[in-house]
Amino acid sequence: MSQHNTDKSSPFGAALSGAEAGGRGQRILFIDRDGTIIKETVDEQIDAFEKMMFYPKAFTFLGKIAKELDYELVMITNQDGLGTDVFPEDTFWPVHNFILKSFENEGVVFDKVFLDRTFPHENADTRKPGTGLLTEYLSEPYDLKNSFVIGDRLTDIELAKNLGAKGIFINDETNLGTGEITVKRNELDDVIALESNDWEKIYEFLKLKNRTAKITRKTNETDIYIKLNLDGTGKSDIKTGLAFFDHMLDQLARHGQMDLQIRVEGDLEVDEHHTIEDTGIALGEVFHTALGNKLGIERYGFCLPMDDCLAQVAIDFGGRNWLVWEADFKREKVGDMPTEMFHHFFKSFTDGAKANLNIKAEGTNEHHKIEAIFKAFAKAIKMSVKRDVEKMVLPSTKGML
Repeated sequence: MSQHNTDKSSPFGAALSGAEAGGRGQRILFIDRDGTIIKETVDEQIDAFEKMMFYPKAFTFLGKIAKELDYELVMITNQDGLGTDVFPEDTFWPVHNFILKSFENEGVVFDKVFLDRTFPHENADTRKPGTGLLTEYLSEPYDLKNSFVIGDRLTDIELAKNLGAKGIFINDETNLGTGEITVKRNELDDVIALESNDWEKIYEFLKLKNRTAKITRKTNETDIYIKLNLDGTGKSDIKTGLAFFDHMLDQLARHGQMDLQIRVEGDLEVDEHHTIEDTGIALGEVFHTALGNKLGIERYGFCLPMDDCLAQVAIDFGGRNWLVWEADFKREKVGDMPTEMFHHFFKSFTDGAKANLNIKAEGTNEHHKIEAIFKAFAKAIKMSVKRDVEKMVLPSTKGML
């Protein structure tokens, strides 16, 4: 392990594009120290052992990251005025070296440690969010596009942006470093891949990664684009041309905690059939793609009441398509959607997703009945695609799904 530091100022470093910064090589975790692996103090200066407290779960899950994942670990930390009268070195190094040794004893070894000693007003390019200390990583052996900066300040997130990497924001609502960023706050939103102050969640995120897929499907009757993130937060942007269908698909995203973007241009001047059927097929196919090798997933069902109605949905992404449908509708349409197409949509989904789906519903209000079905469908999917990070095995005795 080597340690680098700087004590002189220079012009602030320019941001680097992803193309300049990344390649297909070693991935890096650039990890902040104060507020990230140890708790921040009120005076923002860890110069005594009694002020030092390790961040909860950091030993356990940074240890698992070091053991199980293929990231190189690099510490980069701003230590304002280190070596001056306000922060003498003899108060810094004993605590700092104890921190490094403690993590080393748990299997966490930082390949390199970078310290910047400057004050904010010096605008040094070596001070985060500047990249001056990290120029050796801006070359082909490193894959910055798939690397992360982990820290508790927005300057850490802007550093990620400047490197062409992504940020993991440990947000303890301290608002530290906000005055030092050089871009507007909203420009950093797309850089944040995960916001969590739980090292277990950080470990799971790095190990499991988001399962995303998109599909474009064009026929003589429809033109469909779908983008899916199974591990999203419930965001939806859906336009099929059928308002009630949009409403139901929004339930799928919201209650399934998945991000879903759907654009459909169909021959609605003929009728609704092709739009609903082809959307079901494409949606099933994008689920099948996003699930990938299916390691660690479950098989689940969900029962959901909604006023007078009760819906039960069970799903198995087991590689075989089948639909059991026990739900009768007396109305011809709910909103602008024909009730006969409800069954057809789910049959199309099972064909595309290669999934078994069992749906039963009872009740008197037709709107409540189909909405309960879609909500139970979403909940069943949410439970079935959830992965157990400690049991990344295929849930099948056949060895394939």
